[in-house]
Amino acid sequence: MRRTELSFQLIGHSNRSAAPVCKSRRQQLTQPCGRIQMMKVDNMRSKLMTSLLVTVLSLTAAPFAVDHLANLKSVAEKWTRNTFLNGFITVPADEQAGTSLGTEEPLTSSRGAFSSNEDFHWSGRLAAGRTIEIKGVNGDVRAEPSASNEVEVTAVKHSRRSDPKDVEIRVVEHEGGVTICAVYPSNDPGHPNVCAPDDGGYMNVQNNDVYVDFKVRVPQGVRFRPRTVNGQVEAGGLGGDVDAKTVNGDISISTAGIARAKTVNGSIKAAIRTASWSSPLEFKTVNGGITLDLPAEVSAEIRAQTLNGDISSAFEMSVTGSRSRRYLNGTIGGGGSQISIKTVNGSIRLNRAS
Repeated sequence: MRRTELSFQLIGHSNRSAAPVCKSRRQQLTQPCGRIQMMKVDNMRSKLMTSLLVTVLSLTAAPFAVDHLANLKSVAEKWTRNTFLNGFITVPADEQAGTSLGTEEPLTSSRGAFSSNEDFHWSGRLAAGRTIEIKGVNGDVRAEPSASNEVEVTAVKHSRRSDPKDVEIRVVEHEGGVTICAVYPSNDPGHPNVCAPDDGGYMNVQNNDVYVDFKVRVPQGVRFRPRTVNGQVEAGGLGGDVDAKTVNGDISISTAGIARAKTVNGSIKAAIRTASWSSPLEFKTVNGGITLDLPAEVSAEIRAQTLNGDISSAFEMSVTGSRSRRYLNGTIGGGGSQISIKTVNGSIRLNRAS
């Protein structure tokens, strides 16, 4: 009993303005000073329990959050590799995004510091419906209409550290047309880099900062198929179909034929002058907006989706299901032709071509 009295006397001594000290158990239960002390103890217990609960929940949730982020990273890496790099370029998994080709410095800072004296030129005739395909790794690919009935290809090499002469420009003629590749030296003597059409070929690039910029003149009716990893793709005023892919770069297309485009870090702008087509068109990016200019008389089924952005359309359409600012499933005109448009970080715009 003296321990209790001593305890309350010390508390009372520490606060001169408090109520008189409660010396007995009955006073602790009946007098105001006793109730105040008991309320303080209860408040301290409540705060302690709350802090302990928050700590336990945080420690429990942390592993789940880490696993979730790891899963998202794995899915993103797998999607990028399967979509853009299969059969075209192999990059070691332990390299970072900014040096995905094994360079020691950002690729954009090394461009144009050294130029090769051996630029590449090729020209040849391709029938309408055949394809001129360009496969690069570092560098832009640009195309314009040809004033003749011949395809003309020019390649200019740039670098800061590596020797541009080590990168060969190879031409592969095949039944579907012509494929021209920038072939980098391979670090594996038993597995050389190979130039092949479509999704064929192999390209393993490490510790080489050579940029190869392609310029292509495309005749009317010839298909254009540009491929690069670090670079932009531009195709203006063409008269045939365009199928463009890059990883780090914007894509800009204008054609009287149909168009398809995919990138990861970049925007997509495409102007299509044909009003109908048989096979689906796809436009996809991760970090960038997508803008499509379509003829006023177009008839198409639209499937558009974004995560961080909004969707706007200059066309009247009938909407299937619910519509939101981030998802659209609708029909323009009589429908039939299909367009799939997807981005993660960016807005989607459907415009009437002037």
